[in-house]
Formats: sequence, C-alpha cells, structure tokens
Amino acid sequence: MENNGPNPSPKVPASVAAAGLRPAAPWRPDGGRGRLRHLHPAYFGLVMATGIVSIGAHTLGYPGIAGVLLGLNIVQYLVLWVLYVARAARYPRDFFADMVSHLKGPGFFTLVAATGILSSQMLLQVDNVPAGLVLWAVAVVLWVLLMYTIFTALTIKTEKPTLDQGISGAWLLAVVATQSLAVSSALLAARIGQPFRLELNFLALSMWLWGGMLYIWMMSLIFYRYVFFRFPPSDLSPPYWINMGAMAISTLAGSLLILNAPDAPFLVSLLPFLKGFTVFYWATGTWWIPMLLLLGLWRYVFQRFPFEYDPLYWGMVFPLGMYAVCTWQLEHAMDFGFLSGVSWLFFHAALVAWAATFFGMARSVLRRGRRPAPD
Repeated sequence: MENNGPNPSPKVPASVAAAGLRPAAPWRPDGGRGRLRHLHPAYFGLVMATGIVSIGAHTLGYPGIAGVLLGLNIVQYLVLWVLYVARAARYPRDFFADMVSHLKGPGFFTLVAATGILSSQMLLQVDNVPAGLVLWAVAVVLWVLLMYTIFTALTIKTEKPTLDQGISGAWLLAVVATQSLAVSSALLAARIGQPFRLELNFLALSMWLWGGMLYIWMMSLIFYRYVFFRFPPSDLSPPYWINMGAMAISTLAGSLLILNAPDAPFLVSLLPFLKGFTVFYWATGTWWIPMLLLLGLWRYVFQRFPFEYDPLYWGMVFPLGMYAVCTWQLEHAMDFGFLSGVSWLFFHAALVAWAATFFGMARSVLRRGRRPAPD
C-alpha cells in the first residue's frame, strides 16, 4: 500500500513553515487543486530569472540562447498569469491572506519585477517599443497597487510577528520591483523622442533614488535580524540572495541613467552623484557574494539541509544573472575596461543555475504527475 503521509523533513520554526519559506509541502493527489491553492506568490521569480539570463545571453553575444529563453519567458509569463488569476478566483481567501502576510506578501512584488524584466527584453532583444511600452505600463500599475496595498496592510494589522519571524530577504523584492521600473523607464527613454523622453528619465531617476532608500531601510532590519537573532539553517531561504540582487539591479539602473545623460540636462548636472552611487551599489552587491556563498556552504554542507527543488530557488538564480548584466553595463557606462571577465563568469554561473533549477522544476512536476489518483 502506498504511503501518502508526509515525508520526514527537517524541523523548522512554525512561522517559517506557515509562510512557505521551506521546501515545498509533499504532493497529495487532489487533481492539482491543492497545488493551485498553495501556489507561492513569488513564482514570478521564474520569469525574472529566465528574463535576466536571456538578457545576459543577448548582451554577451549568445543570440541563440537569448532567443530561446525570450520565447520561453513569454509563455511562462502568460501561464503564470492564468494560474494567479485562477487562484485568486478559486481561492480568494488564501490569495489575499498571502498578500497581507509579512513573509509571503513581498513575494507578490515578483509580478512587478517580472513584468519590468519582460518589458526590458522586448526593448533590448527585439526592439519592440510598443510591446515594451505596454508591459512597462502594466508594471507601473502593478507597482502602485501592490506597493501601497501590501505596506498599508502590514502597517495596520493588529497581530504582527516578531522581527525574526516576520522579515526575510524576500522583502527586498520591493526594491527589485522599484528598480525594474527604473530600468525599463530608462530603456524606453533612450528609444523614444520628446515629449516623453525627459519625463521617462526623470521617472527612472526617481525610482532609482527611491529604490536605494528602500534598500537602506530594509537592509538595516535584515542585517539586524542576521546578527542578533538565532539563525537556523531552515531560515536561510534562497531569497536572501536578493540582498545582492537588489544592489545589482540598482547598479544596472544607475548605469543606464549615466548613458542617458546626454539626452537629459538634469542628468548631466547629476553625473558625479550618479557615477559615485552606481559604483557604491555595485561594491555593496559584490560584498554580499562571498557572504552568501559561505552561508550556503554552512547550510547545505555543514548543517546538511536537504537540497531539493523549491520555487524560491529562482530568487537565487535572478541575482546571479543580474550581477553579470549590471557588471557589463557598469563597465560600458564608466569605461572601465577590466570587468568583462567578471560578467562572463557570472553569466555562465547564472546559466548553469537556471538550467539546474529548471530541471528540478520539470522533474518535480513530472514526478507529481505520475503519481496515481486515490481510489
């Protein structure tokens, strides 16, 4: 007789388990309804990761890989929208409960970032300005709705978790979402004329500045949680790589603003500030890489935490790809001439990580699909 009970798993804090920041729950034969009901809000990280690896391939001269991943990403984006709308319609209580959860709510910002990344793909890879403009507009609307809905709800909640149980690296997805608007706005500004070029550059600058301020607020809390609270291996979820990824996309946005300066006089007057802070963002993101690698080594090797597919692993692939792209763009904007090897190394690391995670996702789906339904 098949045992349908839960498999043994490492002991994790109740709040973390409830928030979904642990390996996915065991499959139960419910015709897929349970998987839809518990679809993680951060699953658009799949689109973010695929999109930035595709942009990296385009930037570094791998057009075949870039084209395949662009086509795949369009399909993934549409499928995930169908699943999210279906979940909201079929399980509205679960859907909106996740939105006002301290640990799951920030995952919804992947919708904004994924839309912004896909907009950037359309502009960079196929030079489709109308499609890029539509996706940019969708990202703006989503950003406004989610930014103020989530943070208002988290502010007025009567019951709140303690800091160590309520914050994670996933909170920095709000920064990534904001900077994705800065990136797509800057790319649009470079491809259209007046009367909107100056306005788009100003919006990009404003989003870039706000995203940096938001990072400082959130990173202070996350770092405090790091060093002053107990930190078991189960708490070190993959979204902590967003610590670096948020700085990488901030670097990309700053580099694009530097390149756009000749078309916007107010950016010319800010060039020393733009260049200084862009390098500051890159240096901060770079500092995180050895730290995150050491913590990963501690989690998986010394603590022997199980390594199996979880949708949150896309939150680790995206920062790797973004670091490769932002480093290439920074070198181009600042005319450094000595960082090309870093871009090449991290792009290939991101490509391998993307392939491994995609294989894990496909394997997980196929294994669940082969299990027989109950009598």
